[in-house]
Amino acid sequence: MASQLRIYVPEHPLLQHWLAVARDRETPPVLFKTALTELGRWLTYEAARYWLPTLEATVQTPLAAAPGKFINPQIPLALVPILRAGLVLLDGAQSLLPLASTYHLGMVRDEETLTPTCYLNKLPAVLAPQTHILLLDPMLATGGTVGEALKLLLERGADPALIRLVSVLAAPPALQKLSADYPELTVYAAMIDESLNDRGWIVPGLGDAGDRAFGTVAV
Repeated sequence: MASQLRIYVPEHPLLQHWLAVARDRETPPVLFKTALTELGRWLTYEAARYWLPTLEATVQTPLAAAPGKFINPQIPLALVPILRAGLVLLDGAQSLLPLASTYHLGMVRDEETLTPTCYLNKLPAVLAPQTHILLLDPMLATGGTVGEALKLLLERGADPALIRLVSVLAAPPALQKLSADYPELTVYAAMIDESLNDRGWIVPGLGDAGDRAFGTVAV
């Protein structure tokens, strides 16, 4: 049976709350950044639920021996934020996975052609086998930027089945593209929005996540 992309939209009141805060055009940059950090935290929590490798052990409580499970330290974990806005999701993800390696990818999209270009690549030449990767990009619009990031990861030995993509918002065109190109991928998003406008922006969306998080333009 052929693989098929999986998309999860967890129904959690904290996710819904912080998404509403992020959508509101009146939300100031400092609070918008907090909202994306919290969305990154809770989406990472959901993405890790059946993904993090564990090992069984026995621990000694003050009263008796008890079975326990630990995150397996022998399996590499990596966080890959797509700059700029992915940095804000990174803050929340790192709070849950503080020992994971962080590899930054800088991507810029041509606003006319919507074609992404990589201007910063901090990935290792070769990823260790079985590396579990959390790819962080708030806006999954056309799928071009994430697709380019996935291409770079796979060139370095990443297994798409071990990659989890965390996005605040996803749009149908991106999900269709990723489903065709990377069917083993798993996506976690706070919401799937309706469509894209003629500029390739998600509608209703939340505007430019990077600009709003860092206060670089008025929205």
